[in-house]
Amino acid sequence: MSLADVLEPLQRPLFTLLDTPVSWTEVLGFGSGALCVWLVARQHLANWPIGIANNLFFVLLFTQAGLYADAGLQIVFIVLAAYGWWTWTHGGGPGSAGALPVRRTTRTEWTWLLAAGTVGTLALALALLLDRATDSTVPFWDALTTGLSLMATYGQCRKRLESWWLWIAADVVYVPLYASKGLYLTSLLYLGFMALCAAGLRGWSRDLAAARRPLEAVA
Repeated sequence: MSLADVLEPLQRPLFTLLDTPVSWTEVLGFGSGALCVWLVARQHLANWPIGIANNLFFVLLFTQAGLYADAGLQIVFIVLAAYGWWTWTHGGGPGSAGALPVRRTTRTEWTWLLAAGTVGTLALALALLLDRATDSTVPFWDALTTGLSLMATYGQCRKRLESWWLWIAADVVYVPLYASKGLYLTSLLYLGFMALCAAGLRGWSRDLAAARRPLEAVA
């Protein structure tokens, strides 16, 4: 039995939404994605394995839709998930056993993140990697969301508060992008992601403020 035979049932339509077939892959990606973001907002460690399952579903879904940068991005997410899983349990240091605290993004981190995000977007879009090497019809937007998502995921791995703003910016582009590809359920999912991101931002902000109060009292 080949890999295509194993994956074929996941590609079958489960129901129709706005005259567009919705596959098992999209439904499973919807459910695992929503659960993952909810767990991240609650700083629950289980978000990482759930997120890896979500990435695998989206590799298949995005490849079928011609969103090749997003499909490749899922592989990077799996690698970052392993890194994030480790940092959340070890506090980001080789000798630390404590949980990683929520912190603000430093100026140096912003510099590196913005530089990496810009270079990555230009490399994908302006170098015409997607436009010439694939049949993607949205090379720039595909590349832009890739750059924003990588920046946000790194921040999430390090529990940087501003990672939520980066996710919100990416979701603003993702919602119409997926709708234009007929992935209406996934588009709806990312609309829900924006609400979950807002909740995560509030929750992490409260945790950061609570952590600072004892230090301010001592000072």
